[in-house]
Amino acid sequence: MSLTPASDIVGKKPGRGLTGLLLVAIPVLLVCWMVIWPIISAIGRTLWLPNDGGTGRSFSVETYKFFFSDQYSLNNLYVTLWTTGVCAVLLVLICLPIALYLRFAKGRLAAYVQGLAIFPMFVPSIILSYAIIRVLGPNGTVDLLLNSVGLPHIRSPYLTPWGPVIGLVWDNIPLTVLILISGLGAVSNQSIEAARDVGAGRFAVLWHIILPRISNSILVAVSFTVLGIFSSFTLPYVLGPAAPEMMGPFMQRTFRDLNDPTNAITQAVIAFAFCIVFGLFYVRSVAKNRAR
Repeated sequence: MSLTPASDIVGKKPGRGLTGLLLVAIPVLLVCWMVIWPIISAIGRTLWLPNDGGTGRSFSVETYKFFFSDQYSLNNLYVTLWTTGVCAVLLVLICLPIALYLRFAKGRLAAYVQGLAIFPMFVPSIILSYAIIRVLGPNGTVDLLLNSVGLPHIRSPYLTPWGPVIGLVWDNIPLTVLILISGLGAVSNQSIEAARDVGAGRFAVLWHIILPRISNSILVAVSFTVLGIFSSFTLPYVLGPAAPEMMGPFMQRTFRDLNDPTNAITQAVIAFAFCIVFGLFYVRSVAKNRAR
């Protein structure tokens, strides 16, 4: 009596491929309708502009020329890139030790640390902004404490480029920690113990064993951070300076205050062009993991 291979049994199931296609059809259609089509439409609106006479449209890159020749627009783009880069570096430096501790620590203290690391996820951005203003703003809690012991006031980060950095780092800690902890799950205790058995110290274990195995997780965490911070609005609007400003408030002010939707859409397309680079890094990382 011969046994039928499992692959033959699976291959005989009718409609399996069709079922899979139907399961992904609705999400794909929603992505095309709500993401891809608006992007294509926005690009088209910035490249095919109305003619001076008001009759028809013609191809033009004037809005992009204006953006890259306008110093104020370039300053806003620069401060957005600077804020995004600083936040990404700080988040890795802050969250990686927390994730390492939570991965290898045991006991009640580790549970408390994890709860504190995830807590910012449940705090709305507007509440976080108000809390930072009350603590670090002029005549805030820190100033009152320093004044009570006779120390001079500190220069408040509120309404400076560092204000959004503090808020955005705090706001993105939970997601970054969760992604890094997920990546650390692929690091087995046996590999670490084997490295220690041959005399590897903590730094050697971190550099040669842990970091190579979570490099994709770090890349994913940075990609999500960049995408979130680059398009953020509430924290930069409330905590940041009026000029230069990040791209989120800049687009909103151009659209509403200046009543210039074409240039606002141009700014959105340029922001999307920067974000798509990090989005491609994320897609490449996911594809690389699935190929293993």
